[in-house]
Amino acid sequence: MENIFQLVRNVIPPLAGKKHKGQDGRIGIIGGCQEYTGAPYFAAITALKVGADLSHVFCTKDAATVIKSYSPELIVHPVLDSPNAVHEVEKWLPRLHSIVIGPGLGRNDVLLENAKGIIEKSKVKGIPIVIDADGLWLISQQPSLIQGYQRAILTPNYMEFSRLYEAMLRDPVDSNDHHGCVLRLSQAMGNLTVVQKGERDLISDGEKVLVCSHEGSSRRCGGQGDLLSGSLGVLAHWAFLAGPEKTNGYDCISDSSSQMNPLSLWQLLQKCCQNPFLVAAFGACSLTRQCNNQAFQKFGRSMTASDMVSEVGTAFNKLFET
Repeated sequence: MENIFQLVRNVIPPLAGKKHKGQDGRIGIIGGCQEYTGAPYFAAITALKVGADLSHVFCTKDAATVIKSYSPELIVHPVLDSPNAVHEVEKWLPRLHSIVIGPGLGRNDVLLENAKGIIEKSKVKGIPIVIDADGLWLISQQPSLIQGYQRAILTPNYMEFSRLYEAMLRDPVDSNDHHGCVLRLSQAMGNLTVVQKGERDLISDGEKVLVCSHEGSSRRCGGQGDLLSGSLGVLAHWAFLAGPEKTNGYDCISDSSSQMNPLSLWQLLQKCCQNPFLVAAFGACSLTRQCNNQAFQKFGRSMTASDMVSEVGTAFNKLFET
């Protein structure tokens, strides 16, 4: 795994005094309604703590004030349930580097229809899209909405994965072939990057499967997936922006373990480089697990997602900057 960690480190933009606000990432979170205000907050604040400069939340009117009260750092737009919601969000898309669709979205028909329109507008502009939570519910009902758009990343948990798999493959998930299932789902979706969250996170683009088994904890608190989707929104932008010169594997080869055959290492890195979102997904999964581990060491069974958010800075530093 250390070799993939080095690829992640390669795409992280260095801090520099000459940079301007917004240069290291402007991320949009599409979600947040009356019932669910925590999820979009966790995704948006994590994006900031990972290193994005600006984090926008596009939510319903009755969720906006609540989300604003959680943090003054977030830019909150109360437009998601308005009659012209898609147009209102579309105006901001040229300013956004990536969007995360689903945290706190809910399953209201109007909100799902607006999310559908936002996905379509984002595809036209070529914006990387992370889809999680009820965004995945929408995709399971209308897979063609995202099928074949290779700048999309799906992050299903066990139940969401099963729903997507049965919708696309018309068969139940084979519990004895986890690798094969995530590979086949990605292929069926048009080789999108799929992150199957679980005891080990499986990441595939339909050609290969990366396994993230970085140590987390046995505590599964609500909101952990929102940290993952928020951090992935940032890392996807960085990896996409970095280009092949930052993800071609040369640095990793020079730092590689002597136990690994250089040729097999080179082949592994070249395969990863063909899809920068694999590198981004591995980084986001590892970071979320590290936050989980650190928070659990402090709080044990009482750990919550807020405790994990507080660990983002030190976890990021430990994994990628030391």
